[in-house]
Amino acid sequence: MNKTINIRRLLVTILFILVISFIGLCIWIQDQYVVPVLMYHRISLEDEFPMNTVTPKAFAKQMDYLKRNGYQVITVDELVEGTKARKKFAHNTVVITFDDGYKDNYKNAFPVLKKYHFPAAIFLISDYVGVNRNLLTWDQIKEMSQNGITFGSHTRHHVYLPEESGQELKDEIQGSKKVIEEHLGKPVYYFAYPSGGFSEPIKSLVAMAGYKAAFTTNRGYDRYNIDLYELSRIRINSWDIPAVLWDKLSGYYNLFRQLRPSH
Repeated sequence: MNKTINIRRLLVTILFILVISFIGLCIWIQDQYVVPVLMYHRISLEDEFPMNTVTPKAFAKQMDYLKRNGYQVITVDELVEGTKARKKFAHNTVVITFDDGYKDNYKNAFPVLKKYHFPAAIFLISDYVGVNRNLLTWDQIKEMSQNGITFGSHTRHHVYLPEESGQELKDEIQGSKKVIEEHLGKPVYYFAYPSGGFSEPIKSLVAMAGYKAAFTTNRGYDRYNIDLYELSRIRINSWDIPAVLWDKLSGYYNLFRQLRPSH
């Protein structure tokens, strides 16, 4: 009889510990929320680089998913200013970004973004604009800039910055900012590292150039996006089924995914 009572007490104690641990884990996880910053490149049927290409149909479905499920799409300005102020973002917040500035962003993404009134940011390779036929023109960029799209820099020539040095490195960072500002007639405050590669000296150069923040990929070890010059992003693919998209949008994806060295 006593043995049975002791076993019951042990089981109750174990259950109590498990419940308390679960509650504690839930409270801890709530505080680890990070606003997911989505990363796109091409929105096209061409799949030369499948990892960097989302079909127009898949993109439209993904934006519809955001709208139907009540996600709050904010600007990069709101993200950065809120992060600086240590704002507690709603757990349905998301930021949309595109790298390189492909022409299909104008044709296939821009109309969908306008339909849902979603802001987004596009990072331009400044010296290829109007030169590479696959990239946006300045007229397209100006139109988008007047309709909810923020433009930032992705260097002048899409070089891997950790392999650059001296004046060439500075010019890729500072020069691209100057070119975009001259064409748009407004300040450029945001930067995206090509291939996500950076270092502490590169981050310093980006800050000194006058950028307010810089975005990487899954490089670096700041899972919480506290460092404004090391903001990680989440690659979105055509084959992301709703369950995967939900996971990437959860705000806890950074906690568990594998991170890579900064360079």
